[in-house]
Amino acid sequence: MSEPASAYSTVVVGTDGSASSLRAVARAGALAGACGATLVVVCAYLPTEGDDRELARAQDVLGDEAYQVVGSHPAEETVRTAAERAGAAGVVKVRTVAVMGSPVETLLDVVRRENADLLVVGNRGLSSIKGRLLGSVPADATRRAECDVLVVHTTD
Repeated sequence: MSEPASAYSTVVVGTDGSASSLRAVARAGALAGACGATLVVVCAYLPTEGDDRELARAQDVLGDEAYQVVGSHPAEETVRTAAERAGAAGVVKVRTVAVMGSPVETLLDVVRRENADLLVVGNRGLSSIKGRLLGSVPADATRRAECDVLVVHTTD
């Protein structure tokens, strides 16, 4: 049986481990499951070594959320948890990727490498002061992606 032409075959979703991003993961899992698509769950992280000033700046900006994206071990745990959430939402084929780098660049790189036809992000950061100062992942990804982008309403 052939898939309809409009069905997605590879869906990429970004997560930082927050409750908001896990809502986007669940939506992406349900959509990928309904399409029979492969879901690629991505978490970008900052290196734990290197320039301590840059790391301190990132931690100051991220506050309590910094632990989620600093170092590969937390990122690996984040994508494992997200993959479980996506599986519970209905996706069967799921892969996880934890990549050192900035969130937008990492997501766009994975979209290109995987030849994805849909990128899913949560809307968190679109209207926050932090998003306006540092750049918003959903806004930047939407503007720069070369595939369809689904921005899931994940904030209350």
